[in-house]
Amino acid sequence: MKFHFLSSFKPENIDAADWNNWTWQLRHSLKTQDDFSQHFELTKDELLAFQQGKELFNVRTTPYYAGVANNSKSDSIRKILMPHRYEMAEGHQQMLDPLGEKKNNPAPRIIHRYSDRALFLITDICSVYCRFCTRKHFTGQEQAFIRNEEYEMAISYIRKHTGLREVILSGGDPLTVSDGQLDRVLSDLRRIDHIEIIRIGSRMPVVCPMRVTDDLVKIIKKNKPVYLMSHFNHPDELTSEAVEALERLVDNGIPVMNQMVLLNGINNHPALIQALNRRLVYLRVKPYYMFQCDPSMGTDHLRTSIEDSLEIQKELWGHLSGLAMPNLSVDIPNGGGKTYLVPNFQVSQDGRVRNYVGWDGVEAQYISPPENQIRKPDASAYECEWNDLKNSKKI
Repeated sequence: MKFHFLSSFKPENIDAADWNNWTWQLRHSLKTQDDFSQHFELTKDELLAFQQGKELFNVRTTPYYAGVANNSKSDSIRKILMPHRYEMAEGHQQMLDPLGEKKNNPAPRIIHRYSDRALFLITDICSVYCRFCTRKHFTGQEQAFIRNEEYEMAISYIRKHTGLREVILSGGDPLTVSDGQLDRVLSDLRRIDHIEIIRIGSRMPVVCPMRVTDDLVKIIKKNKPVYLMSHFNHPDELTSEAVEALERLVDNGIPVMNQMVLLNGINNHPALIQALNRRLVYLRVKPYYMFQCDPSMGTDHLRTSIEDSLEIQKELWGHLSGLAMPNLSVDIPNGGGKTYLVPNFQVSQDGRVRNYVGWDGVEAQYISPPENQIRKPDASAYECEWNDLKNSKKI
């Protein structure tokens, strides 16, 4: 089955050269109630959010993504970008820093929670401020690129911590910075011997796909290996423009993996998840994570339950290829790190015998060998490497 991808429907009064220029999209972002009123008929709940919730979290979207919302088959995309009065309500769990990033911030713009990898926040600007943002304590402060003093301190931290193997560029959205700034960051990281992998976490292929230019691809290829972590949450976000951006990346050997967030009333349905992920795999993008929404301020109405998420995953199990099945995960609040959630098909255990009922009702046992038969291989040639990883944060 081949898929049909919708266009975002460029307005007739806008020149194609402008519309397809990513800097034009950012310069003409919708930021105010008046801006949004020119594209949407605002509801009472949305108007109230614009009028009374200005201090809570910035509002912004690209003209392109506003077009995606207006041409979507549902109001799901609109809910992602549009403020709502529910953001001002007292929720069941409200945290300004739900992932405990402030206590894992050993140097300016560095988040180091896991031993082998660290986040490098090179900007706090996004082209769209998603209403479920987990980093509201940082994002939206309008600092386009990290100050030079902070930049040098961050690079120095990465250079000194030889157990680090990966750096994930984040923010804000790292693809909102200029080509020259991005090239500087990637080149400086690539000159550090112990950094093997660089990731770029970005919503730009979703909300401003015209950012994925030939020049951008050349910069990323030059500094390989670089993984692009996209953030598609709904199948309607896969427009023809987004498809072109993804294909330009993968055709040039840049691996793309997708991280989505399960959102209440937006995408928490197995039909939507399978539609998104099968289309992504068709485009050679690997669905990587399916996150539980973090309990950041103003997001209670957008969070679904872990029970609901597990039910969705269990329904997909056995009907969706492993290529298209993302890891369901919840980030334990206060910096506890990610924990995977999987359907439990084990029904009982008696010593070494485990009894299972599979997704389609097949019953079977798995019998483990006795412990006295377990032998560990000689790993001495790799133990130094392993210890270096484990001790990275202790340096």
